[in-house]
Parts: sequence; C-alpha cells; structure tokens
Amino acid sequence: MISFLQVDRLSKSFGDLVLFNDLTFGICEGERVGLIAKNGSGKTTLLNIIAGKEGYEGGNVVFRKDLRVGYLEQDPFFEPGLTVLEACFRSDNEIVKTIAQYENALSHDNIQELEDLLHKMDYYKAWDYENRIKQVLSQLKINNFDQKIEELSGGQRKRVALANVLISEPELLILDEPTNHLDLEMTEWLENYLGRSRVALLMVTHDRYFLDRVCNEIIEIDRKKLFSYNGNYSYYLEKRQERVDADNVEIERANNLLRTELEWMRRMPQARGHKAKYRVDAYYELEEKASRERDSGNVQLNVKASYIGSKIFEAEHVYKSFDDLKILEDFNYIFARYEKLGIVGNNGTGKSTFIKILMGEVQPDSGTIDIGETVRFGYYSQDGLKFDEQMKVIDVVRDIAEEISLGDGNKMSASQFLQHFLFTPETQYSYVYKLSGGEKRRLYLCTVLMRNPNFLVLDEPTNDLDIITLNVLEEYLKNFKGCVIVVSHDRYFMDKVVDHLLVFNGQAQIKDFPGNYSDFRDWKEVQDANEKALANEKNKKEAAKNINLQSNVNQSAPKKKKLSFKEKKEFEELENEIQLLEAEKASIENDLSSGSLSTEELMNKSNRISELIDIIDEKTMRWLELSEIEG
Repeated sequence: MISFLQVDRLSKSFGDLVLFNDLTFGICEGERVGLIAKNGSGKTTLLNIIAGKEGYEGGNVVFRKDLRVGYLEQDPFFEPGLTVLEACFRSDNEIVKTIAQYENALSHDNIQELEDLLHKMDYYKAWDYENRIKQVLSQLKINNFDQKIEELSGGQRKRVALANVLISEPELLILDEPTNHLDLEMTEWLENYLGRSRVALLMVTHDRYFLDRVCNEIIEIDRKKLFSYNGNYSYYLEKRQERVDADNVEIERANNLLRTELEWMRRMPQARGHKAKYRVDAYYELEEKASRERDSGNVQLNVKASYIGSKIFEAEHVYKSFDDLKILEDFNYIFARYEKLGIVGNNGTGKSTFIKILMGEVQPDSGTIDIGETVRFGYYSQDGLKFDEQMKVIDVVRDIAEEISLGDGNKMSASQFLQHFLFTPETQYSYVYKLSGGEKRRLYLCTVLMRNPNFLVLDEPTNDLDIITLNVLEEYLKNFKGCVIVVSHDRYFMDKVVDHLLVFNGQAQIKDFPGNYSDFRDWKEVQDANEKALANEKNKKEAAKNINLQSNVNQSAPKKKKLSFKEKKEFEELENEIQLLEAEKASIENDLSSGSLSTEELMNKSNRISELIDIIDEKTMRWLELSEIEG
C-alpha cells in the first residue's frame, strides 16, 4: 500500500510534563485510524504537530509528496469578516474556487460575472462537483451563505469547518472530535459519508459507534507510549483487555519478586558495596515495574445521592414558543422516582430550552412545572464551564467541600474524589489553566457530582470527554440512586445509561419512547419502511384508478377510425415544426455555452430557450394524440 504519513520517534513535552516519547506509526492509503487516550495525554497536541501547527522536541513527521491533507481542528478559527460561503470554500483547489465564485455571483444576481464563470465551470467540469458540495452543505444544515462567520455559535463554526475540509476532498483527513455539535442525523450522515469514501483518516472522537463503524485501526496513547490494534473499536476493546490482563499479571509477579529482592537488599547493609551489580540493577528494574499503575479496569464511584421523595416534577399544559418556532405545546409529564430519561432530536428542536425551563432559567409561556420539595438538582450545562484559571485543581473542589459523604457514616476526601475522576496527585496541584479542554470538562463534571444531588440534569456531557472518563461516568450513572435526565447526541452513551427517551421532532412534536436509542432507531426504520410501503400502495391504487377511468372514457367515446383531412395536414406540419424548433433550441444552447454573448443577448436567449421548451412540449403532446389516431 502507498504510505501517506509516517511518524517516527516523535517526542513532545511542556517543561517537566512529558506528553509522549518515541511515538512511531504510519497511515497508508485506505486506512482509517482512530486515536484514543485519556484527556491530557496529548491527542490534540499530536494532531496539531502532524498538521504543522505545533512544534516538537524530537522525531520526524513525513507526508507523501503532494499529498492533499484536510485538518478539522477541535476549536476552528476563521478570520473575522468572512461570510459563511467564503469560509466553506476556503481551498487551494481551483475547481472549489471557481464554484465559490459561481455561487457568489449567482446569489447576488451578477450577470456579467456569471457569463465569465459559466465558461470556467464547463472547462473544469465542475457541475457534478458542485452538486456534491451542495449535498455536504445541506446535510450539515448550512444554508445562510451571506452570514458573517463571527455571528455564528461555536457549534455552527465547527460545522462550517467540517464542510470546508470535506469540500476540499483531501486524500488524508485529520479530524479532531468531528461529531461534537452535530445532531444525530448529521452524525449518522457523516458516518455513512466517510464509510463510502476512499479517503485515509486519522481521527480523535469519543463517539464509540462512530469509531466502530468507520475505523479499521485503533492506536492508543497510554503511559506516554503508543499501542496499535488492527481492527475497529470492538476489536480494540477485546485486545486491550488482553494486554491489561497480561500487564497486571506481570505487575503482580514483579511485586512477588520484589518482596524477595527486598529481603536480599536489606541483608548485611554494611556489605552493600560488595553486592553483585546485576542484582542491584535487577532490584531497581523490578521496583519500577512493580510501582507501575495497575489498570483496575472499572472505576467505581459509590457516592451516595441524598434522599429523594416520590414526587419529582409534574408538568401540566406547558406551552413555549419563540415566534413561529414551537418548543412545547400542551406538554404534560409526570417524572417517576429513579427514572433515567434520555432526550434526543436534531439541533433547534428545543431540547436545551426544555432543560432550561425545568431548571427555572427560562419561563414557559403558560402552564406549570411543579418540582418536589426533596429534589436537589445537579446541573451540567453546555455553557457552565467557568473556573478561575489561576486556581489549583484541588482548591476548586475544596471550595465546594473538603469531604464527600458516601453514606453509612463513611466519607471521601476531595483529593480521593478527584482520583476517581482520573486526576493524579500531580495534576490536582496543577493550575486550571494548564488543563486540556477535556480535563476542564472532567473537572466541571466533578464539581457537579460532588454536591450530592439526587436529580442529575446533564446537557451534552460527552462533548470533549475522553472514552475512559465516559466509562467512569456511565458506571456512576448506572448505579446512581436518584433521577437522571441526559441530553446527548452520543448514541453509545445513551444506550448504556437511559431506559427511555423523549424524542424531539421539532414544532413541539415530542414522542415518549420506551427504550434506548438503538431500540428507537430499529423502531423508526420499521416505521419508515411501513410508511413508504403504504405510500407506494396508495400511488399504485391511484394509478390503477386513473387507468380504469381512462379506459372507461375510451370505451364510451366513439372510436375514430382515421384522421380527418384537416387533422392529417396538422399532423404533417407538426413534424416539420418540431424539427425546426429543436434545431433552434440546439443553436441557442451552443450560443449560451460559447461565452461570446453580451449581457443583453445572454438574457434574451435564456428567455427564448424557456419559451421554446414550452412550445416543443405542447406541440409534441398534440403530435402524440394525433399519432395514436393515425395508428
């Protein structure tokens, strides 16, 4: 296979913090590689290094000569003043540039520029390319091309950036969290798009279904080293567990040997200088191996939720809309004790607004939401990540509580709680500004959970969290003795956590579905198939009805044996007229593609060709009627 990218012995550190050392891997034509690591291990840094946006201490990054590379950053930046169209079509590809100019001229009715660009579009054979681009833009719901880029939300800018890299049709695509800010429909479209594409791929994502269905190789950075698995995410889980089990056996064996060696090292301390050097070296090697962190597999968080009564919340006849956009219409719901509800739907259907109404941040237009007296909310919001960057991580948590109650009189210190969330003692005493984006999200989640809530409301909790943290959170939520509402586009997360769904379909159409997300998708596919079958059956019946009606009309009408003299003459004239009209149409089409017409001529001939098409259709229908009688 053709090598697209080769990374050799790459090393990167920030001061005393070593992110990775001697990383070596390659990507060949057709390979789709998923990169997995804990937050703070350097995933985004590695992608930035490969894309040439960040330096490194040692090693080499080599691309195949003239390789087209597209890079989607986690937080893309565009120069202020650009329109959405300009941002979408920022590319060195001449075809893309031509299409951008053509779309701009078309949207502003610039006839003079269109005249020149029609010739260029033909020269580059850009029409099919343009259709593919419009498909990408429409699937990502990018429609307002004239809007300024600085007016967009972070999620909208991410979608524009994604459209930009897909439009440029690279040979190697580097994606940092591509599914963040995509709704379920967009995520599934992108999954299918990449699945059909032949592009090579290097990707960081927390979406495990996406990894499983798109990637054919997984690489993992663990303890500053790289491990490679030739398979999808399911294969990776199986083989990683085998590696972890082998490591744990080795660590246990090292511990046993260390005890023996320790006894030997302690004997006769006055003769230490005469001990065999190889025995001393072996001791320190064993000590390092034995002190290596054992992978415990599952991390249990047994923080006890505070007592919650039988009354949680009751919504009665709730209405909410913004102008013509309906969010809730006569919405009624009684939330049950210990219920775990997932909320799904496309962007703009009102999911976050519903949560904000529940939390009292947005008032309904009418109706009531009555919340039980014992309910203590823990609210993780999309825009709640606000810390004093100069504080230490441990101090952020201690400001909330020095200790966390585990129930039965047991307690856990703030430091122990942070360790459950994978913050090492060293990281706990680092400043917040040194944390990665994912680590800050993990710290925010920690501050929500440690307040001992009994009703968790999590709005997009999976964005920017690594897969390992998601596993910890999933286990916590599965064992959580309280109520949960989760808004998420992460299908895997929803399948593991919730027991039923509210599906927001837009315009206040909300379906209560008993099951997880995969159950809902299976049900929806059956429903869609049934609706399609019913529509086809209806169309067939309508067609049969029309045929029978026409047959009855034909039978009741007097049969005409042959054309009259006048009709025969009309029939002959129609043949000649249609030929002349077709010839005129072909001549005008040649003139329009010649590029030599003036603006006035271009407009006149465009109008004439529209008239010709209507006349030809009309005369052809009459010719067919007469030909049936003649036959």
